[in-house]
Amino acid sequence: MTLTVRPTPWRRPPVTAPLPAPGEAASGISVTDRAILRDGMPWVPVSGELHYSRTPRARWGERLRQMRAGGISIASTYVFWIHHVRRRGDARFDGNLDVGAFVDECAAAGLEVALRIGPWAHGEARNGGFPDWVQDEDVAHRTDDPAYLALVTEWFAQLADALDGRAQPGGPVIAVQLENELYDRPEHLVTLQRLARKAGIAAPLWTATAWGGAQLPAAEVFPLYGGYGDGFWTEPDAPWDPTFRAHYFFSHEWDDPGVGADVRATQGFGSTSVVTAASAFPPATCELAGGMATAYHRRPWPRGRDVAAVAHGKIGNGSAWQGYYMYAGGTNPGLDLEESHATGYPNDMQRLGYDFHAAIGEAGELADSSRLLRDQHAFLDAFGPRLSELPSALPDVLPSGIDDARTLRWAVRSDGSEGFVFIARHQPHEPLDTYTGAQFEIGGVVLPSAPIDIPPGTLARWPFGLRIGGTTLRWATASALTLLPSEVPTLVLVADDGIPVELALDDAEPVTVEPSLTTIGLNGADLLVLPAGAPVWVGPHRSLLLSDAELAWADEVLVRSRSEAPEVRVYDPESRAWSGLGVAGRGVEAKSADVQTRLSREAGPVPADYGFAGERHSAPALDDIDDLAAIHRLDLPEWAYEPDHDAVVEIDWAGDAGQLRVGGRIVDDRYWDGSRWIVSVQDMGLVPGETTLHLLPLSSASTVWLPEPAAARREAAAGALLAIDAVRVVSRGLWRAVQPLA
Repeated sequence: MTLTVRPTPWRRPPVTAPLPAPGEAASGISVTDRAILRDGMPWVPVSGELHYSRTPRARWGERLRQMRAGGISIASTYVFWIHHVRRRGDARFDGNLDVGAFVDECAAAGLEVALRIGPWAHGEARNGGFPDWVQDEDVAHRTDDPAYLALVTEWFAQLADALDGRAQPGGPVIAVQLENELYDRPEHLVTLQRLARKAGIAAPLWTATAWGGAQLPAAEVFPLYGGYGDGFWTEPDAPWDPTFRAHYFFSHEWDDPGVGADVRATQGFGSTSVVTAASAFPPATCELAGGMATAYHRRPWPRGRDVAAVAHGKIGNGSAWQGYYMYAGGTNPGLDLEESHATGYPNDMQRLGYDFHAAIGEAGELADSSRLLRDQHAFLDAFGPRLSELPSALPDVLPSGIDDARTLRWAVRSDGSEGFVFIARHQPHEPLDTYTGAQFEIGGVVLPSAPIDIPPGTLARWPFGLRIGGTTLRWATASALTLLPSEVPTLVLVADDGIPVELALDDAEPVTVEPSLTTIGLNGADLLVLPAGAPVWVGPHRSLLLSDAELAWADEVLVRSRSEAPEVRVYDPESRAWSGLGVAGRGVEAKSADVQTRLSREAGPVPADYGFAGERHSAPALDDIDDLAAIHRLDLPEWAYEPDHDAVVEIDWAGDAGQLRVGGRIVDDRYWDGSRWIVSVQDMGLVPGETTLHLLPLSSASTVWLPEPAAARREAAAGALLAIDAVRVVSRGLWRAVQPLA
C-alpha cells in the first residue's frame, strides 16, 4: 500500500508575534507565528542546557566549545538561588558561581545565552532552587504575596548586579525564562517580568514553560514545551508511561501533561487540562530530553537513539526552536543540594551526580546521542530558513494509538512542491520491527521507485523537490545533512543504514548510487552521499570534516583524541577534494590501564528497601552507606594524575548505590542502572592513596525500577548483587589545534 500525505502551503501570511517588546528588540531577532527570524531570515535556534554552577569553572570554555561542535547555538542555564545565597545576606558569585563570567565564556565560544532565572527553577535542586531560609519564610511562595515579592526583589537585584549589564538587549543574553512549571498564575509571571526589568534584567525574548496546560500571559512570554521519552517521576512498578510513549509518534500536539504532574498538587496548583489553540508564537521547545536524571526508585537510561528519535520527531512536527535538557551533565556543588523525600519532593535524587545520561556527560565524555543530534543540528542550520516556509503535514493513515507498533510513523515538512520526508522507526522498551513495502506519495510525487523496507532504528530526513544550483533533486532516499556554501553549492546527504540510496534528478530516471566520499557532479551543483555512520562534523561556516576524534570549535578547530596522530580530513568544495589536517604540537603518549581495586572492607547484609514515601523507595541514608557499603581503594598509575593526560576513570559495576570519596569526602555518587560510571580525575580531585570507592549491594528482593538488562542481572543474583566488572583509567590528552598539512 502506498503511504500518502497531502501537504499544502501556509494559507495566510505570517503574523508578527508580540515579542520582542518595544525597546527590547535587539540582535536582529524578530518572531512570527511560524518562525524565529534573524535579520529578517528564518532561523531555527538549538539550545542546550548546561548548569555553570554544576560545572567546574575551568571546564566552562571546554564544555561550551563541545556544545558548539554539537550544533548548539544557545547555551541555556538555570540560575539556582540556593547555590548562590545559602545564607541571607551572603550572596556568592565567585568561582563556578560567577554567572557574569559564564556569560562571557558563552560569548567567547560563539554561543548566545538563555537565562532561566526562576526564582523557582527546580532542576532537581533542593526546594526547587529556593534557599532553605526562603523556603522557611512565612510567605505564599510563587505568588504575588508582597512579602514573597520582597525576597524576589532582593534576589533579582543581587543577580542583576552580578550580571553587570550583560543581560540587556543587544548583549549575549537573548532569552530570559521566568519561573518554571507555573501553571495557573499568569499574573505572577507578569509581576516577575516587571521586577526583573526593574532590576536591570531583560532580553529580546521572555519565555515560560507551557506544558501541563499552563495558563500564560498571552502577549508577554514565548511558550516553550518539552518532550521526554522516559522519566524518573512515575511509580516504580509503573509500565512505560503513555506521556513518554507519545513522543515517539509524529503529532501536532505540543503539550506534555506528564512533566511535573507528580509535584503539581504539592505546589498548590489546581487541576490543569491540555488545551490546543492557535498561538501567536511558533511551536518551540526548551526541554527535549537530552537524557534523564536518576531517582532512587526509578532509574531510566535513555540510549542515544532514544534521545535522537524524540528530537527528530519534533522537527517533523514543525519545531521552530529545538531546546534540550540536559545537553551537558554536571555535579551538584555540595551535599544536601538535591531534591529528596526530606524536602517534601516525591523522589530521592542522587546527592551529587547529575550526569543525566546527557550528550556530554558529567566527565565531559560524549554519549551515543551526540553524533545523532549533531547531524540533526547541521540539517537545521543549513535548511532552517526553508523549513519555516514548509508546514508540517501528517499522513492520511495515522497510527491507531500509542500501542500501534505496525503503522509507519512519518510526516513531511512541505509547501506542496518541495520539502522533506521524516521517518521514525524507533522507540525504547518495546522495539519496533522492520516495516516492509514502504513507498510514499506526496502531492503527486512518488518515492522511491519501488517499495522498500524500513529497518528498525531508522531516523530519516529525505529531501524532495529541492532546487540546488541548476539541478532539481526530485527526491532522494538518503538523509539531508547540510548544504556547503560555494560558487557551486554542494548538497551533502548521509545514507540511512540498511536503505539503498536512490536519486531522482531533473527529468532523468531514478538511479541507485553507492555512498562514498566522491563528489557527484550535477548541473550547477555538486552532491556528496556519505556512508551511513560516517564520522562527520559540520564546522564553522559549514565546513565539512571527517574524524573519529572528538572535535570542538574555537577560533581554530580543536581536536582531542586518544591517538597521538588523529586523522582529520576537510572537504574543499572548490577543488572537490578531501585534504588532511595536521595537529599542532605533540600530544602526550596515549595511555590506558586496568585498575586493580583493593578491597579494604566487605559489604554488610542489606535490606530489601530503606523505607518509602508513598509507593516510592527512599534512598539509603549516608549512615547506611557508611555501615553497609563495601570499600575499595583505587590506586591509579602515576601518569593518571598528571594534568596533561586529563584522564578519566571508567567504572563498570553492579549494585545499588555508589560513592567516590577522596580523603573520606564524597566527591561523586551514582545509583546503579547498568551504565558505565565515568569520572574525571582532575574534576573530582582524585589524589594518590586517598581515593576510595564505596559500593552498596542491591538486594535481589528490591523492587526499584531498573532498565534491562540491569533488572535481569538483579533477578539472577543470589541474595544481593554487588560486582566490580572492570575499572580502567584512560588518558584523553589535551585539546590541540588542527592545521592544514603542508
